[in-house]
Amino acid sequence: MSEMNLKPSLVPIRVEAAPLRSKIIESIRHAIEHGVLKPGDRLIEKDLCERLEVSRTSLREALRELEAEEIVAKVSARGLTVVKISLHDAANIYRIRAQIEALIFQQFTENATDSQLLTLDVIFAELIAAYNQGTFMAISKAKARWHNYVCEIAQNRIAHNMLSRLTLRTAQLRNQSVVRKERQKQSVLELKTLMDAIKNRDVDTAAEAARRHVMNASASALMGSEAGHASND
Repeated sequence: MSEMNLKPSLVPIRVEAAPLRSKIIESIRHAIEHGVLKPGDRLIEKDLCERLEVSRTSLREALRELEAEEIVAKVSARGLTVVKISLHDAANIYRIRAQIEALIFQQFTENATDSQLLTLDVIFAELIAAYNQGTFMAISKAKARWHNYVCEIAQNRIAHNMLSRLTLRTAQLRNQSVVRKERQKQSVLELKTLMDAIKNRDVDTAAEAARRHVMNASASALMGSEAGHASND
């Protein structure tokens, strides 16, 4: 068989299930999550179209969806901006997250096979390695894989979608908290307690460990934010 005849089989498959709108939303979400776009930043259509290399029509479709999710909002005649979240709303988001994460880790512990537990153990080792590395990007990627797998085995796609949206709403607070060395050390201990409970098939302890991990993250994030507000008064 000639090299020419082989070429068609090597052409990347175009997945139509992910329309351009979804890709734009994913890109903007990623920029917000990693601090490229910060709360209060204006979303200038011309600039975004150039940077993303998309049409204004496609961009507006994506922005409408993000506006419906309250990720971006209109501020008078200035157009859309990334939403600023109050400390009160942030605290409520963390409380909701704590309950959702308790549920998914409970469901994972109930549903996981021995083989799936081994897979989670590999992902957990990568997560701890990311914390030891100490950078936000490494921790964020490893934590996303951890949650994605747990939600998949828990068979709770709804919880996964809710967690993604809630986490994005508190991105700036989370970014500031995650890189604190003291919080990183505390997180590793909390996650080890959670993983031990999962391995022991202790559903109640796993759920409580997951809930406590989020609430401690909340305390760290909100404490740092309150200190920042005080210094600006």
